[in-house]
Amino acid sequence: MPAQIATAAPVTHAALLGLGVYRPRRVVPNAEIVDQIDSSDEWIKTRSGISSRRWADEDESIVSMSVAASRDALAAAGLEAEQIDAVVLATSSLMVLGPSAGAVVATELGMEDTAAYDISAGCAGFCYALGNAAALVRAGQARNVLVIGVERLSDLLEPTDRTCAFIFADGAGAAVVGPSESEGIGPVAWGSDGSQTDAIKQDKDFMTYFDEVDEAAAGGAPAVRPYIRMNGSAVFRWVVSFLGKACTDALEKSGVQAADLDAFVPHQANSRITDALIKGLHLPENVAVARDIGETGNTSAASIPMAMEELLRSGVSKPGDTALLVGFGAGLAYAGQVVQLPPIV
Repeated sequence: MPAQIATAAPVTHAALLGLGVYRPRRVVPNAEIVDQIDSSDEWIKTRSGISSRRWADEDESIVSMSVAASRDALAAAGLEAEQIDAVVLATSSLMVLGPSAGAVVATELGMEDTAAYDISAGCAGFCYALGNAAALVRAGQARNVLVIGVERLSDLLEPTDRTCAFIFADGAGAAVVGPSESEGIGPVAWGSDGSQTDAIKQDKDFMTYFDEVDEAAAGGAPAVRPYIRMNGSAVFRWVVSFLGKACTDALEKSGVQAADLDAFVPHQANSRITDALIKGLHLPENVAVARDIGETGNTSAASIPMAMEELLRSGVSKPGDTALLVGFGAGLAYAGQVVQLPPIV
């Protein structure tokens, strides 16, 4: 007779216990980039709603920004680093394959022998990581999980690219997920469409780039490093035609109506996409809508925690409010869930 394998003791509910963010020091207004992309402040604001964004300095790395955001999240949750059982870090801009940034962040925070791993789901990364973390807590695999969304997308921007150079930005957001007496994180609604990979992607792999470097050394044309490229029209069409259903699915899975929401926190892709989602969901006027993109830009996996923090910091929303989160982007991938907003420091 085979040995009987024990199972972890599950818990019933999970919740966001604390939230923290890190915004890079350098503020980059539209005026600083318009000449390089042959554009204007008015054009950028009309296309995206962005008036400025944050780009990291050399000493503001994926790890250092994550550590700073995580410390605030732990403080808001009233927990110490040694009380964290796992770290799930979402990013698409780590420029090395290993080690995982999550493992390095855990050590920088003073954790020892803590499970840690990275995921890459583009701008949906934080919601994917949050879904992972909530499942770990409910399954009894971890009591408290640190979730991080972080990007240094300025490293991947071609300065003259009119489609990307004014949109993407840097920053980090972190949240602690742990057990709760009542449900604070609804079931995740998620999916992907790999047929749309050309909509947002790195334009070449690094092996191709290294081959170009070798050719340049032998007298060939200069090598051009990989950059993010985006077909904004394709992304917008996909969002308008599909993402409303994804939001509705997240609400239905959570048993919550749009009229029950206190806040809506979509990925900060651009203001026109946010407007389209609001219209499609028929949100009541009293629902607070995150519009952090104006001063923060599109920070991909960091976007949703940073937008949540702005709503809370400004006093527009408060801890305990019911909010719909939805992330979407490269993949194309999406993920969303209904949550109770956490405290901040």
